[in-house]
Amino acid sequence: MISSVMKNIIFTIALLGLSTAASADVDKKDPYQMIETVADITFKRFANEQSAIRKEPNLLKTIVREELMPYVNYQYAAYKVIGSNFKKTNKADRAKFVPAFREYLITSYAQVFTLYNNQKVEFAPAKDFSKERVVSVNTSVMEPGRDPINISFRVRKHKKTGEWKAYDMVAEGISLLDSKQAELSSLIRQKGLPHVTAMLKEKSTKNIVFK
Repeated sequence: MISSVMKNIIFTIALLGLSTAASADVDKKDPYQMIETVADITFKRFANEQSAIRKEPNLLKTIVREELMPYVNYQYAAYKVIGSNFKKTNKADRAKFVPAFREYLITSYAQVFTLYNNQKVEFAPAKDFSKERVVSVNTSVMEPGRDPINISFRVRKHKKTGEWKAYDMVAEGISLLDSKQAELSSLIRQKGLPHVTAMLKEKSTKNIVFK
């Protein structure tokens, strides 16, 4: 069983692997190369900006918004979170939920970034994805004194552009997207999508704090 702290550390590594810090150098049509290249670039940037981040932790929100989110298919993830409640919601409410969910992810990701402590990631060899729509990019999180932790990025190909975006991460068999769905789906069913949208907006205003 993975502790909540370790889950957050793993999540941090995953997020760092999805930034767009050097989008011009990243092949968006190769999911394996995309994640590995960007992870390397982003680790370096994150390390270089530690001083500024320590002085102003909310800078993490800016970094996530500008560099991470363009590589995350947050609309697809938001719809997955709505799940079986989808037909009970209307288009207008969903249109408000998606950006609220995006901002909630930004704040959540930014807070998790505070746990980063130079963990390393090793990538498994790439597989043939020419006929695939969804692939899992397998990695291992390496930290001194701990056993390797297996994580995989679920990456989905856009039908029209042929570009790939991440929508989920699985850590030791635990899907983060499924966890979010379990957390929010019952609230959507019980109190409605507008209520959950308002709740996420409020959560998104929280300041980032190093603990």
